[in-house]
Amino acid sequence: MTHYDLAIIGTGSGNSLITRRWADRKVVLVDRGAFGGTCLNVGCIPTKMYVYPADLAATAADAARLGVDLSFDGVRWPDVRDRIFSRIDANSAEARTFRAEQPEYVTLIEDDVHLVGEKSFRTSSGEVVSADQLVIATGSHAVLPDIPGIQLPQVHTSDTIMRLPDRPRRLLIKGGGYIAAEFAHIFGSFGTEVTITARGPSLLRHLDETVSTVFTEQAAQQWDVRLHTAVTGLSANDDGSVTARLEGPEGPTDLEVDIVLVAIGRTPNTNGLGAQEAGFDLHPDGRLAVDEYQRVLRDGAPVEGVWSLGDVSSDYQLKHVANHEARTVAHNLLHPEDLHASDHRFIPAAVFSHPQIAVVGLTEDQALAAAESTGTTIVTAVQQYGSTAYGWAMEDTQGFVKLIAEQATGRILGAHIVGHEASLLIQPILQAMSFDLDAYSMARGQYWIHPALTEVLENALLKLRTNRELLIPRT
Repeated sequence: MTHYDLAIIGTGSGNSLITRRWADRKVVLVDRGAFGGTCLNVGCIPTKMYVYPADLAATAADAARLGVDLSFDGVRWPDVRDRIFSRIDANSAEARTFRAEQPEYVTLIEDDVHLVGEKSFRTSSGEVVSADQLVIATGSHAVLPDIPGIQLPQVHTSDTIMRLPDRPRRLLIKGGGYIAAEFAHIFGSFGTEVTITARGPSLLRHLDETVSTVFTEQAAQQWDVRLHTAVTGLSANDDGSVTARLEGPEGPTDLEVDIVLVAIGRTPNTNGLGAQEAGFDLHPDGRLAVDEYQRVLRDGAPVEGVWSLGDVSSDYQLKHVANHEARTVAHNLLHPEDLHASDHRFIPAAVFSHPQIAVVGLTEDQALAAAESTGTTIVTAVQQYGSTAYGWAMEDTQGFVKLIAEQATGRILGAHIVGHEASLLIQPILQAMSFDLDAYSMARGQYWIHPALTEVLENALLKLRTNRELLIPRT
């Protein structure tokens, strides 16, 4: 058995824990997969590197409304793919080489591991490793449903579809969440015929109802959206295509496509790890249970020296959350006498589809439920992009901002934005929520550049009728 001061399982955000502060100690870093984790290799970064050219491809159709004639002549898929992964793969390889060449204090083990104790594990090759402190940051993997034909080579997840040798002419996407929405935009903008199936009544059902409804309507104008529909089987055809059996409101139908993308979510990497055998608490969805300090729990109590971060334990499968949790763990590893807690109060998220979506805080339904239990009153405001001068410039008829606030104080409870650069527009609201700035003070306590699109936020804030506004004299 080899013993270390610190063992980290996972090379995503867990890799950032290793700094020069550990230079005089023994550290082992373990991961069999691509170095850098989900975000770098199969998630946030490569998908957005596809989204940007997809946005460019979609510009031609949008420009015609404004009297500008542009033409979209096609996409050189291999060029787009190779531009992305030549950089991604090089970055991953460089990060691996950097760690592999630090033998003075970092040992890199590229192997599968299975926990054999609360702070020890065995590699597939039989080596047993123990440590004073263990960090579990093993991430998540895509879920595949148990249906006939799911193992066909034409069936992909987000882990593999971006490396296709050629762009498919016809694509079926099973799932109605953010991964489905982003890939529908990517492939649809590039010229692929996209069909989306969702078992529920709308797409992006986890978002605010107004957002989900509007996005579903706009999606149906771009892609073949089939709601209340399940994919019950897949079969290969002689020409290399796939026939999907769909069960919808009008009964079973067959759909012939070239590629199937399964985008029904990701699940934590805990099963093969042996977390349950080690006695660690698990949530019903398989996530490791942790406290606010990111300490892994056993029977509801923290296990000394065992930590977790990212998708394997977090309810938020977001890279910026994993990075935040990594900063918490990095501090707590070295300062056990002064533990810091992770702050999960105001977590923003964005869907880089067409249109773009960004959200933070409570949905209207969540805010109403909370208000009912506490006896408070909430107010909402919806402001259209087209109500601003920049919205006029874009002739925008679809984008909007929806704000939710507490009436008595003007405290912002949630923000939901659909439209152009929503992921950028959300940030001022996030800042106000994080630093407890009420809606009226935010609207009137600063200049808003005219005629920038941010004026839609100003107008939405002013539309909220809060008691806080009445307490501050107008100037």
